[in-house]
Amino acid sequence: APAVSQQVGPLHIMKYQVTQADYARCMADGACLEVTTSPGAQIPQTGVSWSDATAYADWLSDRTGLRWRLPTDAEWLRAAAERGFDGALGAEGANPADRWLASYRSEVERRGEADLTPRPTGHFGATSTGMQDAAGNVWEWTNSCDERVQLAEDGQTRAIERFCGVRVAQGKHRAFVVDFVRDARSGGCAAGVPPDFLGFRLVRED
Repeated sequence: APAVSQQVGPLHIMKYQVTQADYARCMADGACLEVTTSPGAQIPQTGVSWSDATAYADWLSDRTGLRWRLPTDAEWLRAAAERGFDGALGAEGANPADRWLASYRSEVERRGEADLTPRPTGHFGATSTGMQDAAGNVWEWTNSCDERVQLAEDGQTRAIERFCGVRVAQGKHRAFVVDFVRDARSGGCAAGVPPDFLGFRLVRED
């Protein structure tokens, strides 16, 4: 099963997802690839790949003199607090196929009906940590790679295989998405129910 939980130290994470207005400034500087956006819109920027989000983080770092990056899965979950979903794929039963199907059904139920209209920032409310829109209809890229953990009979970790062409996306549930995908609904969701939209927020390193 994917293993992405880890200990997290002090954390400075954006209150809101990066907006279309934010992203348009990066495009205007030629540091971000062109995507559909509206320069003045306080709506989360969607239709971005993991590489697009990383390029934005590099641009913001250069512009501000501070170090910005995508959060890890564990950092995102910590900030999302009670609205985070830390379920692992395939947690129930002995048969791998049954475990995957049970997990898929659980994620479908958790996701609910697709909401295919991006909402203004703050629409979905705040977590107890103050982070806005954690469980909205825009899932967020993290910097965490897909991992497969091999356990020994005593439960100790024997080996970890990391697949960094697939990244963890967080939102109403956890999904594993190929890093160059901008719209997982049209394909590229390696595991989990495809997100309605893909966006991001960043962590600031001290």
